[in-house]
Amino acid sequence: QVQLVESGGGLVQAGGSLRLSCAAPGRTPSSVTMGWCRQAPGKEREFVAGISWGGAGRYYADSVKGRFAISRDNAKNTVDLQMNSLKPDDTAVYYCAADPRTVRTDPGWTYWGQGTRVTVSS
Repeated sequence: QVQLVESGGGLVQAGGSLRLSCAAPGRTPSSVTMGWCRQAPGKEREFVAGISWGGAGRYYADSVKGRFAISRDNAKNTVDLQMNSLKPDDTAVYYCAADPRTVRTDPGWTYWGQGTRVTVSS
């Protein structure tokens, strides 16, 4: 079992930036991949970004490419999502996710955090 705890959500104006962080306290499988998904009101959960164990593989949804950047620190068991040029359409609950097998580019991750809310005002 992998426990994930998100932080860093909040309210920001369009064009602004936020940085989300996810910590995985306790024992974490050495090969776990990590990522972020989001769920907007009334919509299904969608993939946002994912990163491989070593960090060489980084994947993004088309809607966030060039604006969001995912990174991880394996020594600290953390993964961050830097979000720039935010738009009202980015408003959602953002979930940290992990998987023991592969970086997923869909919402089918194995482990989930509780989520952190991001609201982008116009």
